[in-house]
Amino acid sequence: VAAMSMVFDEYGRPFIILKEQQAKARVKGLEAQKSNILAAKAISNVLRTSLGPKGMDKMLVDADGDVAITNDGATILERMEVEHQVAKLLVELSQSQDNEIGDGTTGVVVLAGALLSQAEKLLDRGIHPVRIAEGYESACEVAVKTLGEIGDVVEFSKDNFEPLVTTAETTLNSKIINVNRRKMAEIAVNAVVSVADLERKDVNFDMIKMEGKPGGRLEDTELVSGIVLDKDLSHSQMTKEITDVKCCLLTCPFEPPKPKTKHKLDITSKEDYEKLYKHEQEYFRKMIEQVKDSGANLVICQWGFDDEANHLLLQNNLPAIRWVNGVELELIAIATGARIIPRFSELSPEKLGKAGKVTEITFGTTNEKMIKIEDCANSSAVTCVVRGGNKMIVEEAKRSLHDAMCVVRNLIKDNRVVYGGGSAEIACSLAVSAHADTVMGTDQYAIRAFSDALDDIPLALAENCGLSPIEELANVKSKQLESKNPFLGVDCNQTGTNDMKTQGVFETLIGKQQQLLLATQVVKMVLKIDDVISMGNYQ
Repeated sequence: VAAMSMVFDEYGRPFIILKEQQAKARVKGLEAQKSNILAAKAISNVLRTSLGPKGMDKMLVDADGDVAITNDGATILERMEVEHQVAKLLVELSQSQDNEIGDGTTGVVVLAGALLSQAEKLLDRGIHPVRIAEGYESACEVAVKTLGEIGDVVEFSKDNFEPLVTTAETTLNSKIINVNRRKMAEIAVNAVVSVADLERKDVNFDMIKMEGKPGGRLEDTELVSGIVLDKDLSHSQMTKEITDVKCCLLTCPFEPPKPKTKHKLDITSKEDYEKLYKHEQEYFRKMIEQVKDSGANLVICQWGFDDEANHLLLQNNLPAIRWVNGVELELIAIATGARIIPRFSELSPEKLGKAGKVTEITFGTTNEKMIKIEDCANSSAVTCVVRGGNKMIVEEAKRSLHDAMCVVRNLIKDNRVVYGGGSAEIACSLAVSAHADTVMGTDQYAIRAFSDALDDIPLALAENCGLSPIEELANVKSKQLESKNPFLGVDCNQTGTNDMKTQGVFETLIGKQQQLLLATQVVKMVLKIDDVISMGNYQ
């Protein structure tokens, strides 16, 4: 009663005033670390079953009833709407891996969960969290150095992109589209290579556009060297194929000007109406003349057309596309070398874009149409047109292709790779374990725990493939120790060999190093939190 005071309002009704401090929830010390680790492990366990080529997919239904089916770690966590403050750190962890590397978003969260699991055991033994964090830091340095030593360089040239295709295939192995992974990998590689500057080792992702159309099969997915717009021509009778295209890009509507003020016009007689009609017709004719005089034979407009304007465009043999959004308009401008025109008075021949061919394509028996702009004058913009049985598969295929493209881009920037199937983690685990033997004091416990946590990735891979995890891991580890071959990993696809080099399973070195560094940083951060004060939870 002392903590709260009873007050009466003007009608004599009692109400209680609470001090603000009472509305806080506070967790301190070891209890705070334990609850944070528990939350982070819960997130990690969700993604654990999605790891590897036989990983399971997750179905996520949002508040509006929209369904997404995916096994991309970053997408799952982004859509899960996580509440817990430490669990949010893991969501951001997978996001940063996705933004920087594009692949390995599931693995990085599973690794962070394993490191926290091991840290929990050390905390129970009474080891100070800071000592654990420091041990993890030195172990991570050893692991990253080991990755650099066991890495391989893949040589590719303008004539031989096979190594890039193989790496993209490894990424697509764990995706829903793995049945067509060879074709999809080739599409990803061709898309990236066509917009890449191989001398500068730079890739402009803005020039790759993704369009999806449900219906058709995954095999019908194609790469168009040009731009595909999910639009149709503004009039059904316009020419469906235009060659030697000169297009004008307009950001002004094909309509008579509207008064900016709130005045209104009252028409009282037939003569006034006809005068206004003629005036309007004059506007339209002038617009059409200005377009024709510039030499354009295709109009692409950001806004809509009046029916009158549409009719006049058809009469004057000017095919037109309307309601093209700003981003697509900019992409067309870059690709065709056009200038975006804000007013009809500024139309001139030098501001037109050039393309070899523009066609309107239809899909199946439906009314679905798309516009294809090919042989653009200025640059090598490409579009992936993804097909699939339904919207969910198309969306997942688009995400998977994006991951594959990111991996190809990373290889163009840095062509060193490590081998997959958990082989790199096992090699690092052995190196970190050997390093632990040279360290004195309590740090060696943390370093050994890091080595055990690295084993969690091959364990999860084996588990998801229906193999006996501990048996498989022990088998591969002993083989690696005997033969000193760091390319031996878990044979997920049951091909009969553990050598990942023979299987052709590899991933980028920078991607794997980034995984270790990011996971270690987040775990250090979580371990150093010893007091959680959250406002607004009345205890």
